[in-house]
Amino acid sequence: MRGGGWLIILRGMKLVCCVLVGLIACGGGVSGAEPMRALRSLDSGDFHMVVPETVKAWEQRRKEIRERVALAAGLFPMPEKTPLNAVVHGRVEREDYTIDRVFFESYPGHFVTGSLYLPKVVPASMPGILCPHGHWKNGRFMDAAEDTGHRAVEAQIASGAEVFESAARSPLQARCVQLARMGCAVFHYDTLGTADSMQISDHRSGARDHLKGKVPGQYGLYSAAAELRLQTNFGLQTYNSVRALDFIETVPGVDPKRLGVTGASGGATQTMMLTAVDDRVAAAFPCVMTSTSMQGGCTCENAPYLRIGQGNVDIAAATAPRPLGVTAADDWTIELETKGFPELTQLYAMLGKPDNLTGVFATQFKHNYNHVSRTAMYGFFNRHFGLGLDVNEPILERDFVFSTPAELTVWTEKHPAPSGAETGEAHEVALLKRWVELSEAAVASQRETVEKEAWAMMIGRRAAEASGAKWVVSKEWEDAGRRWMNGEAQLATKGEVVPVRIVSPEDWKGRVVLWLREGEPEPKPGHLAKLLEAGVAVVLPDLYLRGAARAPSVNPEAETAPNSWKAAACYTYGYNPSVFARRVHDVLTVTAAVRGLFGEKMKELSVLGTDGGGIVALAAAGLMRDDVDQLAVDTEGFRFAEVESIWDVNFVPGAVKYGDVPALLRLSDPLPASVAGEAVGSKETGRAGVEELIADVVSVRAAE
Repeated sequence: MRGGGWLIILRGMKLVCCVLVGLIACGGGVSGAEPMRALRSLDSGDFHMVVPETVKAWEQRRKEIRERVALAAGLFPMPEKTPLNAVVHGRVEREDYTIDRVFFESYPGHFVTGSLYLPKVVPASMPGILCPHGHWKNGRFMDAAEDTGHRAVEAQIASGAEVFESAARSPLQARCVQLARMGCAVFHYDTLGTADSMQISDHRSGARDHLKGKVPGQYGLYSAAAELRLQTNFGLQTYNSVRALDFIETVPGVDPKRLGVTGASGGATQTMMLTAVDDRVAAAFPCVMTSTSMQGGCTCENAPYLRIGQGNVDIAAATAPRPLGVTAADDWTIELETKGFPELTQLYAMLGKPDNLTGVFATQFKHNYNHVSRTAMYGFFNRHFGLGLDVNEPILERDFVFSTPAELTVWTEKHPAPSGAETGEAHEVALLKRWVELSEAAVASQRETVEKEAWAMMIGRRAAEASGAKWVVSKEWEDAGRRWMNGEAQLATKGEVVPVRIVSPEDWKGRVVLWLREGEPEPKPGHLAKLLEAGVAVVLPDLYLRGAARAPSVNPEAETAPNSWKAAACYTYGYNPSVFARRVHDVLTVTAAVRGLFGEKMKELSVLGTDGGGIVALAAAGLMRDDVDQLAVDTEGFRFAEVESIWDVNFVPGAVKYGDVPALLRLSDPLPASVAGEAVGSKETGRAGVEELIADVVSVRAAE
């Protein structure tokens, strides 16, 4: 939507004017006075967990972790689940277990593929265990002998990592076979772009210029339009895992109270994420991924917002008090025993469930899910799912028949693989469009609460968090009866410093206007004079990277190879607030500092947003409604849906999904949401310009 308008809102009063103006011009100019704040990345190495002191505090913290993971996955709220239309066929018979070929639809027309392992004699009640795989070559079809040769397989056995050649060739098959032999139903499913899951052909394709449209049906994954709706391959993979849980519940004999998940590397990432968002998981065993160090290198392991204020230890901890097992190896998890596991131990002890936590620290081995770790996992599920085996003895694997891709593939002559428009970019575009429809319906069904909570997470700062902000003056002077101050609003708890200029009239009447602008830091003298002549003090903050032409990125590829998967939005916005969010943070900090400076002498605070500052003003006002008496903004026709680049300074992942600018109006407007949203486009008075807006603000206040 284009067009736009002045919007003046007075708390407890009616909307007094709305004037159409032009479209905002995004970007351009030079950066502001404040230097760029340090950016975190997946390799920052400081993702330490802080254990809450009470059970109640943990319940709140767990809710925050769960909702952030759901938000990042595009599952806040969960969309309506469409029929699975599961097909189970082509059973492979082994001596004491069977393998079925399975495919079902997570979204209409999008297939999840995998192998269902069952005991030869299916018990009346058995656990159901999901096995997502990591980034081993060919995934479910892995064959290390084909990939690295028989000498490498023999080396695995010689080192003690494996016992049998079949397991050394595929530790993925090994765990499925053994769990089935122990009496479990096991679903081993494909990640995107591996084995039979080829509708989206590349596991991490990156952006493509011809798939960068703005509306559903015209864009693909990694585009700005997809990120503005929180549509990522991480989100799609996580939803596939949710639907895999739905599927295994339908398997005859599966006990819905004994559902587990285990995987290693990228499969461990999925294990942690699924367990965090879905309470049906009763026990989880993620291997070689729980770490305060590297958090996961693939786009299927990252998404905007996912690790802001949390890391993999926190996300694994969201399992608590349910049983959790973690392992370490000679990789980024090598320090888990001393960094991360002690906090998990403390948490489980505080919750009164110390025996629900298991740790295996076999750091003599490289990155793996080998025989040593699997043996610990078998004991873990035996204890917690009551499988009836001796809990005092290790459960040792027996050899098994290695299954070839021809035996495992779900696509056969009778059940042919998808083709044509059901695959590739045509499928991807259609899938994202259907995803949007289901997501929009889910948001609309509970819009008032969902938009408020989503925007609070996307901005990532509560007004109360700025309460410790202080004002530090650097220079004061008087000129023509006006008092000028240069200084900083400092928030030590966040390490943030915001340059600010304040000018007050001689006959100050206790009114303060916080004027937010994206252009030059100071407005025209004539505009400023009108407010000062009305007895108003004006606060002019230099918001974060004011005037910047481009948002900063942790990826060198963002400029050298912008369509590379390594330049994806998830690597920057998964660990750092957007520039827009940081500017809102600055507004909260400045507001708190100004209140401390003026104290009880300040009778009224107004927020004025013009020259590109209007949308930031709207977002900030929605977070501090109780602290703002008046809001006056120029929307300038801006819509997040028009943003074309993930490096636009006004790019906010998820902004379109959660209502765009009309949502910010609903969150900041004291009028009913339906009236505020309609008012922007329906009340045109013919006014245009900063002069008229200031005149309206002054005249309305003067008339009170």
